[in-house]
Amino acid sequence: MKKFLLFLLPLCLITVSFFYVKVSSSENKGRKYYEEAGQILWEIQTEEKIIALTFDDVPHRTYTADVLDVLEKYNAKATFFIVGQNAEKNPELIARMYEEGHELANHTFTHPLKTNVPNLMKEIQQTDEVIAGITGYQPTLFRPVEGQYTDAMIEAIAKKGYKVVMWSWHLDTLDWKNPGVNRIVNTVLKGVKAGNIVLFHDGGGNRAQTVKALEQILPELEKQGYQFVTVSELMELQRTHQKIKKQ
Repeated sequence: MKKFLLFLLPLCLITVSFFYVKVSSSENKGRKYYEEAGQILWEIQTEEKIIALTFDDVPHRTYTADVLDVLEKYNAKATFFIVGQNAEKNPELIARMYEEGHELANHTFTHPLKTNVPNLMKEIQQTDEVIAGITGYQPTLFRPVEGQYTDAMIEAIAKKGYKVVMWSWHLDTLDWKNPGVNRIVNTVLKGVKAGNIVLFHDGGGNRAQTVKALEQILPELEKQGYQFVTVSELMELQRTHQKIKKQ
């Protein structure tokens, strides 16, 4: 009898564990839930040739200025996800972004790879205060570090009125790895579709490759008829389409 119980106990534990894993996974909210709830944006569905260029880890004293120069040359607007401590060191670049019509968004204060929800909310508030102090503008968009999030994080961020912005998964340029200008260019030109959000970085390291890639990407996409808009403009188009569908 004891041998049978010793055999049965592990079996029961395995069964309970399996059941718990299944229940836990089924309770996790995925992309579909968050898109329908309007809490996270990856891209929009549209036939209009518009895309949103986004830049993380902003600003960098050298490369952000170079990126802004290229954008100005092609009359392209972008959304910059700002790291608060970088903004404190380079307020003139934040002011320039705002004055030139780009969208300012939040990307934490210290760019922590891991943190808990209360600390994250403090970081978001710190960065908002820095941006508001420089421009008077209060960001409404947030991008988590490395795109990592939890249900608790999204719930807390949504309660504060922020929209979480990710990117079209096939348009992560991986430029932070310095893969070469051609690879960055090819990733965008071969993958881009109307309504996409492209991920670049202009801070966090040497971004010379990103700048050079933009000098090829923007004129080519312009020839193809694409317009470069901010994430908020992309979202506004999405809302317009939704209203038309309901009529």
